[in-house]
Amino acid sequence: MKILIISDNHSHWDAGILHHAEWADEIWHAGDWLNLDLLNQLRNLNKPVLAVHGNVDGIDVKNEFPLEQFVMREGLKVYMVHIAGKPGKYAARVQEILGKYQPDILVCGHSHILMVKRDPKYPQTLCINPGACGLHGFHKVRTAIRMELESSTIKNMEVVEWERSSMP
Repeated sequence: MKILIISDNHSHWDAGILHHAEWADEIWHAGDWLNLDLLNQLRNLNKPVLAVHGNVDGIDVKNEFPLEQFVMREGLKVYMVHIAGKPGKYAARVQEILGKYQPDILVCGHSHILMVKRDPKYPQTLCINPGACGLHGFHKVRTAIRMELESSTIKNMEVVEWERSSMP
């Protein structure tokens, strides 16, 4: 199963995002959509979307997506939430879930900082923050993660980058 992980598009979508979405079997979005325009574009590609809402999303996005997701994909437990913190400095609720649910993959957003890391305290969990694919924020490069899931294994993970050339 080919997965594209994105976050923090902040109402922006473009051909670069859609190009990588075409590659994927499923798109995971870790929140801060701001509107449903990108979701509508992804649905036009007939791609399933697993997502959560973020801290700046309005009622339209909150009606579409929950605060957090717990799913199984290819034998792997996935936990998705917009604000998680980072390895070594997780939010209290996230620490509780990591201890009880013991996901294989934690997907989060919010920071606009690309990160793929294990925490020695929760070694079973790979924390993935794809950075930000939108134009709003301090990040210099827009990023996403592509990976494949097969038989309880993460394979062929790679970073996707786009320049922020449309920013003033």
